[in-house]
Amino acid sequence: MNKEMISRINELAKKKKLVGLTEEEQKEQKELYKVYLGEIRQQFSATLDNVSVKENDGSVVPFKEAYKKDENKGD
Repeated sequence: MNKEMISRINELAKKKKLVGLTEEEQKEQKELYKVYLGEIRQQFSATLDNVSVKENDGSVVPFKEAYKKDENKGD
C-alpha cells in the first residue's frame, strides 16, 4: 500500500465524518479498506512465521505449530 492510497483512505474517512460520502466514494472506500486489511493480515502472518514458542519441555517450535497443538487439546 503506497502513501497515496493511505492518504485517500484518510481523505474519505474525514469527508465521511464531515459531510458524508457519495455512493461511488463509499464503493471506493470499501475497496481501499479491503486492500489495506489484506496487506495488514499478510504482514501479521509473515511476522508470526518468525515467532517461536518455547515449550515446557524446553523445545522451541514455530508459533503456528504451537498454536495448532493448543487448538487440538480442546478436542
